[in-house]
Amino acid sequence: MTEQHSTEHSTFEDIQGIVSGTLLAAFSLVILSHLGLITGQTAGVALLLSYWTGWSFSLIFFVINLPFYALAMLRMGREFTIKTFIAVAMITVLTAVAADHIRFDYITPAVGAVIAGVIAGTGLIALFRHKSSLGGIGILAIYLQDTFGFRAGYTQLIVDVAIFGLAFLVIPASAVLYSFLGAAVVNMVIAVNHRTDRYIAR
Repeated sequence: MTEQHSTEHSTFEDIQGIVSGTLLAAFSLVILSHLGLITGQTAGVALLLSYWTGWSFSLIFFVINLPFYALAMLRMGREFTIKTFIAVAMITVLTAVAADHIRFDYITPAVGAVIAGVIAGTGLIALFRHKSSLGGIGILAIYLQDTFGFRAGYTQLIVDVAIFGLAFLVIPASAVLYSFLGAAVVNMVIAVNHRTDRYIAR
């Protein structure tokens, strides 16, 4: 008789997965912020606005995510919305207090961008696998795909192009190029490692 194995995560597994994912994502954002770099999606918008206005990244990131929870509840359900809200709230707190606990002596932009990209990609995979995200643009992309048939990947690409285009007006061109390197690493890590045909737990 074949033994049956559950593909559902337990509550403890969800907790450790979301905590681990948010810790990694927050650390990557601390590195990027230290270097004056950006990334894509909602975090990229928040970083860019923080550089432009001087306001706190944590506050901006939390606030710009708020309108997207209605879409998340509508298209992805209560569980995903609650987990995503928790993840975003944790990122907000962690990045706000990071300056009191983390100091960098020296890190080059190229190395920092790559390391931040790997860390962020790994953190996002952890969140995705536990039915969570960092909200914002990703939620909008899925909503547009479900409602109008416009591919989610295209929406995310358009937003990222706009973010990096505007970045040239706010940060040095060299910082934009290093940021692009980091974003490319994030996408590569996710593309290679986040595959439903290999990872079956839901």
